Amino acid sequence: MRWHGGASAPACAVSLLLLACRAEMRHFLTLFFLSIALLAQVSAQASPAANPGAEPYAYTGRLSLDISKVPFSRYGSYLAFSEFTQSNLAGFHATGLPTGVYLRSTNGDQRTHPVFRVELLDADTSVPFVVEASPFLLRLKAATGIIEICISASDRVKFRGHGVSLRLVAQDGALAVKNHANRWEINSERVMEKYMLWATAGQLRMDAPWDGISNPRVAATFSPEPETLRVEGEIDSYPSVWTSRQSGETFDESVRTVERDYARWLTRMPEVPQDLGAGAELAAYINWTSVTDHNGYLDRPAMLMSKNWMAAVWSWDHCFNAMALSYRDPTLAWHQYMLPFDNQQSEGALPDMITSSSTELNFTKPPIHGWVLAWMMQHGAFTDRAHLAQIYLPLSRWTNWFFQYRDSNHDGLPEYDHGYDSGWDNSTVMLSGIPVETADLASFLILQMDALADIAGRLGKNADRQEWQSRSNELLKRMLATLWQRDHFVAIRSSDGSPIYSDSLLLYVPIILGKRLPLDVRTEIIQGLTQPGRFLTAHGFATEALTSKYYTADGYWRGPIWAPVTMLLAEGLDAAGEHGLARKLRQDFCRTAQLSGMYENFDAITGVGLRDPAYTWTSSVYLIFAHQLMRDRI
Repeated sequence: MRWHGGASAPACAVSLLLLACRAEMRHFLTLFFLSIALLAQVSAQASPAANPGAEPYAYTGRLSLDISKVPFSRYGSYLAFSEFTQSNLAGFHATGLPTGVYLRSTNGDQRTHPVFRVELLDADTSVPFVVEASPFLLRLKAATGIIEICISASDRVKFRGHGVSLRLVAQDGALAVKNHANRWEINSERVMEKYMLWATAGQLRMDAPWDGISNPRVAATFSPEPETLRVEGEIDSYPSVWTSRQSGETFDESVRTVERDYARWLTRMPEVPQDLGAGAELAAYINWTSVTDHNGYLDRPAMLMSKNWMAAVWSWDHCFNAMALSYRDPTLAWHQYMLPFDNQQSEGALPDMITSSSTELNFTKPPIHGWVLAWMMQHGAFTDRAHLAQIYLPLSRWTNWFFQYRDSNHDGLPEYDHGYDSGWDNSTVMLSGIPVETADLASFLILQMDALADIAGRLGKNADRQEWQSRSNELLKRMLATLWQRDHFVAIRSSDGSPIYSDSLLLYVPIILGKRLPLDVRTEIIQGLTQPGRFLTAHGFATEALTSKYYTADGYWRGPIWAPVTMLLAEGLDAAGEHGLARKLRQDFCRTAQLSGMYENFDAITGVGLRDPAYTWTSSVYLIFAHQLMRDRI
């Protein structure tokens, strides 16, 4: 047989074999690269970059503030600008004052004090103006001119303007003392601070007649230069003696400095999903602006609950701020966590409330601190020996205080002496008398002793670890034996052991124990929480059953939805394995807060914000929930 082309048969056979091999190789390579492409496609579809819902929101810092609700202030400062309206005068404890924009101080007690009322003048006549505010610049705009204000440092306000004068009307009781070079010191006795005022462009005129003992009125007017119509000046705050400080920054440079400071803060915020970004912007600003420098009893940087009228640190509110910060700012988180322990009493109690000038010791707050520390440790913070050694003894003393000083009938179940101690000021659990034994208090102490057992083990204190765990187990048994009745928890009046039946959500907080509770107990609690028409609404859990005769839409702890309770219940539901319900609870809360604002609490039925509209534990819970929801989507 002859092959066309003149090649021999063996050579042709080899050629055919090579061609076949090449074909097989091409087929193999084609399948190989198709497989690689398919894997890449699947990987891309599963990655956050290809899932818009999983891509974190990029904080911008672009925010328009309504200063009748959210103060214009800055990190570190006790100063804040707010607009008083007829609807918020009572909240600011300012009934009787004229409405308008005020420079206030949050130094001292929680009821923040107005220092100056702000007016714009055209030829010595007060003129109306509109307010525009961003996180770093406040603008007061009249028809004939503008004043711009920047809080350039924690104790310094800079302003500049064109075409109008700025008048600062001091509140009653202020004293004006002329300093050198046309500087005036305003001594505001109510605020326990002084303020140095001076003009750097234009003229400062003071209207402060002297009656032999005081100034009946004090008003400072900063007038523009006649030629340029420019006006510029500064206000410094200080406790006793003013010292001259030359920053060297122009007004524009100061604004840019504050803008950079705020941008750095935003880099330390938790990652959140894009659809919750608008709420996160507001929450981040409220938390940033609520931090004050260390001062008096607040001897660390302190995130106040608000710079409106709740300008203090309460000894459970602070915990939620610490938790939110622990993701990306552990140093500031630890400061927040430790603030009450800095003011711990010798017997072990934590104060109810702390301000720069006082601590309130006649009440306290619930011992959630062990649960909070365990939560932060589970999320990667404060597991090192230094932090754990620092907190071990204070947390131990705080725990033991309840058994030694809050167990009047010596039955091993600690009690609340008032609703204030529970954090639920007017809860219906307290209606029939005090003191009361409640399952939420026992649950917090069980978890606190669990945390102490864990810490003791990490510190090599094995005997302590065993003791704490034994005490935790014993308290759990006692709580179930005494406070669980068939299908629900009751409270007990300590004086006579009689049960207290209440429709308060407080009695369902023990779900925080999760699977430490027996299955039948968990099941009954969850059924009680989710019973149609009782607690659960489209916005979360009402703090008093909707069917209760005591339910009140704006009833404080007798109806509204609160951030801390929502978080306790969400974490408890997760711990009990009810992940879907916990996720929905977080989603509903975030949706409500993003729509209404970071209010102290919310109408359970409508979701409308109630009470203080710039509350940090609400902001912090929002940021935590939004972060958790984002992680769920990845």
